[in-house]
Amino acid sequence: MEAARQYNVHEAKTHFSRILEQVATGEEVVISKAGEPVAKVVPLRPKVRRSGRGSLRGQVHIPDDFDTLPDDIADAFGMR
Repeated sequence: MEAARQYNVHEAKTHFSRILEQVATGEEVVISKAGEPVAKVVPLRPKVRRSGRGSLRGQVHIPDDFDTLPDDIADAFGMR
């Protein structure tokens, strides 16, 4: 894994747009103050695209006895 690029605060303010472009392409950038790293700018995870309601139809099976507790668990919760 390649080390993250590092900028001091002044460089980061001056080249903020360039830093955002780097991050948008997947790079991580470290911002330092007086030589000490204080922040890391990382890309956001992409949003999950959902195709709408029913998109998992046929892929998920819920058994008929889903709501029925096994006897030992029902006993443990005093439900019998």
